[in-house]
Amino acid sequence: MSIHRKNVLGAVFLAILGLLPLFLNSYWVDVLNSIGIYAILGLSLNLIVGHSGLFNLGHAAFYAVGAYTAAILNTHFHIPVLWLLPLCALTAGLFALVIARPIIHLRGDYLCIVTIGIGEIVRIALINNIFGITGGANGIFGISRPSILGLTLRTPTHFFYLILVFTLLTIFLFHLLEYSRFGRALNFLREDAVAAEGSGINTAHYKLAAFVLGAAWAGMVGNIYAAKMTIISPESFTFWESVLMFAIVILGGSGSIFGVLLGAALIVGLPELFREFASARMLVFGAAMVAMMIFRTQGILPPRPRSYDLFETVEGERKA
Repeated sequence: MSIHRKNVLGAVFLAILGLLPLFLNSYWVDVLNSIGIYAILGLSLNLIVGHSGLFNLGHAAFYAVGAYTAAILNTHFHIPVLWLLPLCALTAGLFALVIARPIIHLRGDYLCIVTIGIGEIVRIALINNIFGITGGANGIFGISRPSILGLTLRTPTHFFYLILVFTLLTIFLFHLLEYSRFGRALNFLREDAVAAEGSGINTAHYKLAAFVLGAAWAGMVGNIYAAKMTIISPESFTFWESVLMFAIVILGGSGSIFGVLLGAALIVGLPELFREFASARMLVFGAAMVAMMIFRTQGILPPRPRSYDLFETVEGERKA
């Protein structure tokens, strides 16, 4: 398929997506908002799991740090919530840097278990009202609605367009990152860490950078979630949330941007689509996931193998 045809199809798809709220009720628009939020969270985790090969089952902790940063500063100091997006990214990234530096050398199951523990520590700390500012089990109320160009975002349709813009921005930036020198190093690292280190790549540095960047992006999603809900509590950031994000990446296709988007649509959207079959929907959904892991281990849309022009690569490295 030519690049021009892809661009046309992409523009048509975006136009259809942008018009959907005009034909859906508030409930289904809110379902689309949830899909968008989990898609961005999945893309942030994909940078850690899919591109770096690090097993992280505590991603909800960084999501929570961003949400609570926005909630605390907005309710105590009345700072407009969207102004806090960079600060939420910074706090979540710094938190990830502090906790990941001593554990980044761990591999496989060991790193997975440690990240589960980190997620639970953050949740329990929030429940116990750490420093007296997290509101305990009740959480934080009264987060103000965000405003853009004088328009206060109140309805699901308003948030749909905010989340859509943020999703498109995430896709664009992560696509650029994937094909950058940093992204190529992560891809090499995922495929063979020993060979990557032998080629001069500082594996610990790149793993830590990917971990921090993914956490920072999850922190910004936490800001949007807090602004949308106007109330947050520790129950919104449980281990189950981390499992959902991990399942989105694995089911859709680890390392694939469009696979993650599809995974979010399936895992978040399908249960809502079959809500009338409440007694059996999760059983069928679980069976479908098991079948996928048996017969399609790389996910529904795995990333295509990369090919490089050796001459162009060498010339680009010389110019750099």
